[in-house]
Amino acid sequence: MPGLIPPSLVVLSGAGLSAESGVATFRGADGLWEGHRIEEVATPEAFKHQPQLVHRFYNLRRAGLKTVLPNAAHEALVKLEREWPGAFLHVTQNVDDLNERAGAQKLLHMHGELKKVRCLWCRAVLPWEDSLETTTACPECAKTGKLRPDIVWFTEMPYYIDEIMRALQTVNVFLCIGTSGVVYPAAGFARLAADYGCQRMIEVNLEPTSISDNFTEQRHGPATVEVPKLVDELLAELSSGKV
Repeated sequence: MPGLIPPSLVVLSGAGLSAESGVATFRGADGLWEGHRIEEVATPEAFKHQPQLVHRFYNLRRAGLKTVLPNAAHEALVKLEREWPGAFLHVTQNVDDLNERAGAQKLLHMHGELKKVRCLWCRAVLPWEDSLETTTACPECAKTGKLRPDIVWFTEMPYYIDEIMRALQTVNVFLCIGTSGVVYPAAGFARLAADYGCQRMIEVNLEPTSISDNFTEQRHGPATVEVPKLVDELLAELSSGKV
């Protein structure tokens, strides 16, 4: 109908989106991140007391991005972003750059980015491709020992929370892709979207999660299979007026 406002859509993605590209999900069944306790590599205290270990851990993660490519799920979400006529926002918990390399534009990294660093002295946030050491000088203020990965560590506040909350208040279609549903506040976004009145809520994961009951639909299987199928379905429904 003329004048009808197109539905708004929010995507929340997690490690399962990039896993098939070869990006490590880090956390194992024993709770360790590749042999390290979270407290050793992913907290402000770890960086304060063992900066060399923290830098080594994230240097390896950053270097690993050069060996992986976006997969069919990343590309399908970019197609959805490009063709969705209403408001669109992709919120990712991932710190890799695969969504950007696939062409994503309307994207928020709520947990930061591997390819950025932040200076604790001058607060500059800078793009970064190479290794980072305690002796590396900040390009902005020239201080050494003050550059850290621009990653949201445990006990720190995620980025863009206000913008995400605003989007959840008006979302009509909410997609949750490849997230475990155990890391807050992201694990609470589905419940919030439902409380604000979102009617179409779809979870895509290999198996049910602790937040699956919040969704009206579940799709179980690899992201590279299920996400492209879902995107094609949503766009077809939209064009026929069913969404």
